[in-house]
Amino acid sequence: MKFSHSPVLSLAVPPWRARLMIWLLLAGFLTLVGRALYLQGINNEFLKGKGEARYERTLSISATRGRILDRHGDVLAISTPVKSIWAIPEDARLQPADARTLAQLLEMDLRELNRRLASDKDFVFIKRQVSPEVADRVAALKLPGIHEQQEYRRYYPVAEVTAHVLGFTGVEDAGQEGVELAFNDMLAGKPGSRRVIKDRRGNIVEDVESIRAPQEGKDVLLALDDKIQYLAYSSLKQAIEQYRARAGGIVVLDAKTGEVLALANLPAYNPNNRERLAGAQLRNRAFTDTFEPGSTMKPFTAALALEKGKYRYDTAIQTAPGRLVVGNATIHDAHVHGVLTVAQVIQKSSNVGSAKMALSMPAETMWDMFDSLGFGTPLKLGFPGEVGGRLRPWKKWQPIEQATMAYGHGISVTLIQLARAYTAFARDGDLIPLSLTRMDAPPPQGKAVFSAQTAREVRSMLELVVLPGGTAQKARVPGYRVAGKTGTAHKLDGGAYANKYVASFVGFAPASDPRLVIAVMIDEPSNGIYYGGDVAAPVFSRVMAGALRTLGAPQDAPLSPPTTMAALADVKEEM
Repeated sequence: MKFSHSPVLSLAVPPWRARLMIWLLLAGFLTLVGRALYLQGINNEFLKGKGEARYERTLSISATRGRILDRHGDVLAISTPVKSIWAIPEDARLQPADARTLAQLLEMDLRELNRRLASDKDFVFIKRQVSPEVADRVAALKLPGIHEQQEYRRYYPVAEVTAHVLGFTGVEDAGQEGVELAFNDMLAGKPGSRRVIKDRRGNIVEDVESIRAPQEGKDVLLALDDKIQYLAYSSLKQAIEQYRARAGGIVVLDAKTGEVLALANLPAYNPNNRERLAGAQLRNRAFTDTFEPGSTMKPFTAALALEKGKYRYDTAIQTAPGRLVVGNATIHDAHVHGVLTVAQVIQKSSNVGSAKMALSMPAETMWDMFDSLGFGTPLKLGFPGEVGGRLRPWKKWQPIEQATMAYGHGISVTLIQLARAYTAFARDGDLIPLSLTRMDAPPPQGKAVFSAQTAREVRSMLELVVLPGGTAQKARVPGYRVAGKTGTAHKLDGGAYANKYVASFVGFAPASDPRLVIAVMIDEPSNGIYYGGDVAAPVFSRVMAGALRTLGAPQDAPLSPPTTMAALADVKEEM
């Protein structure tokens, strides 16, 4: 039988089924027409949103970070333009060969690149802050969905020399350490944004509008003097290498204004190399590391004894036989001196003499003096990790603790605290706040700690320290009268004093009208020489000499060192 005569084909379709199908198709068509009219004519936000999602992007416009300048306007930190490579993962369907080429250009792991391109986000960074040359080579590949945008990278012209002062920024150009962090709100500015239209390859074809203009960061003018800073850093580095020390620090203060003219620490780091910025090298030791200051604390003990009327400049103290028993402990002098005046106790650095002065005064009085000098409390200059040191409540002191604190044991300080405390002697007994930024106005009113007479008398004692017979003859500066004090302290290791030392020297010049205060600390010198007068004092001398010349400070002494008798006569005439 032929197919055309099949009985199945002869069956008639009911008319109602044909009409139903026609009506269903018509209804579907009218529904689609109605929906199209609704979306295009009445409520077009839906299609507009879908279109914008595919072709419109909001891009960030980076704000230029403010510069960091030294007190003379020389650039210490500046932002340089770089490029960042980013992608629209949906558009970035790369061939394996293209992906390998891109990974090689960006020095990336291929698996990491593919992981980022497989993201379900609309925007991903592939690599931040690449050089313009690399960015141009990436652009020349014309890969779909791969784009670039301008950003800024921080550059530090003098690198390690100012590393611990300036700190550094992260990949987002936000401050991570130092001044960059302390003044981040001022330096950072605020990024802007703009809306653009992209074609299906991701290329920008039209700028729609600027949503927000970027606000550029403000410059920060530091008190730092780049010439004095370099001198301080290089002199400290020379000493660290010469004495094979573990670490070190130096602080230079303007005694008139409280400005921080230089601050350096070693080990240092290069803030321009962000790959290995971690660990102990980042610590700004002048703010974060505490140490027992040793004999550099003796002038404060003497000042308190003078202030309270317990002793005079020439009061005799018996220090023989070179030791003093306090409870179950014995305090020793490095050498037996016999009877010493208060001035000679400082000059010869007698532990016994200092302890006797301390024990003649109430513990509370001594604690109040330490507290008024700022020990035990952070300076709050904004540096991360800044500490206040250790100053136990006076009610918990035992007599031996009070005695040892008189010569710098049982109390811990930071280098910046110690330098600031010495400004009380460099000035007329008052303390002023320190400043990291240049001060164009007169400094604020100082807080009196000692009377002007006491400050001048201690200043005269400190001059004897650097003259023949004193412990810091290597701190002398030709042409200037210098005053200061050495410190040599055992280090605590596991709760007990070990055969490790911290050598220090703090002083100021010109002594007739002090302009600069310099504090030097050398941690664990290990070539057999560890006294502060041998290790730290020469650093002070080099930096002070160069800094005073830089500032044009008038000389107040002959270029040749004076004899002991002549120096003593000058000191007594000023009292």
